[in-house]
Amino acid sequence: MKKSDSAKRSLRIPAFAKINSCLHIIAKRPDGYHELRTIFQTISLRDTLLLSLSKSSGASKFIFTCDDPSMPTGSENLVVRAVEAFQREFDLSGTLSVHLEKKIPVARGLGGGSSDAAATLIGLMRLTNSSLPLAKIIKLAAGLGADVPFFLFGGRALAVNRGDEIYPLVDLPKRSVVVVSPKGIGVSTKNAYEWASAELTKDSEPHKLFRFCALCWSRQESSLSNDFESPVFRRHPRLEEIRAGLLKRGAADAALAGSGSAVFGIFRNPAQARRSAREFPEDSVFVVETISRAKYGQAMGWRAR
Repeated sequence: MKKSDSAKRSLRIPAFAKINSCLHIIAKRPDGYHELRTIFQTISLRDTLLLSLSKSSGASKFIFTCDDPSMPTGSENLVVRAVEAFQREFDLSGTLSVHLEKKIPVARGLGGGSSDAAATLIGLMRLTNSSLPLAKIIKLAAGLGADVPFFLFGGRALAVNRGDEIYPLVDLPKRSVVVVSPKGIGVSTKNAYEWASAELTKDSEPHKLFRFCALCWSRQESSLSNDFESPVFRRHPRLEEIRAGLLKRGAADAALAGSGSAVFGIFRNPAQARRSAREFPEDSVFVVETISRAKYGQAMGWRAR
């Protein structure tokens, strides 16, 4: 945190993206959401938030800006909703300015909006020296979106229910990750779930759940899996071609990111990852690495306890 004077405080905080090493859709719930079993993993691809709070004698004021002109800056943006949620818990007097530097592609299944929201909550607690019991912070985050609680923890974690119940898992060795954000293809979460729901059956698959449980507690890397792949690849065949291309170019495994449309490959060799990235000249490609929970906490300046 930097103090330019006694009346103004500011800080800069990252908002990291995530991938899903596995994602299983169990069934549609009575509340309209879907029951999930997934393993999240943070990666070093990130947005950045600049927060500044100035004391003033007048009414409180909030200013939100973004370097991406296509991003909404009203209440539909999760950063704005996170500030509003924080203001309901704390008396935030003065002028709060939040500027978002956007790097994580939108509608690609990388969790950028959810990460921005969690980083906003963490940043505001740091900026105002506020604190809440962890259960209350998680509840605030879950009210913003199902993925938001995960970004209070980072690293590798199991998520169940709607994806909002989080259990930190042992971190695996750091790996290079190539993320391909395909040109001209975006997949909304709403559409992805509608497509996947059409393929759900009432037949139980206990063997899949047993394998999932074993994967959660294993210290070994296992095959990636994502139940969104079948319906999303059917509608966007190029995404399956990207996945095959990553495997052909040396990825240990590759999969759709979340509900799509980004595709990522895991590489054990960073040089091979960089070479692979050059094979997708039409798309936006990011060569990044996995981020452990400890490194995540250090970068955020805050650890969920």
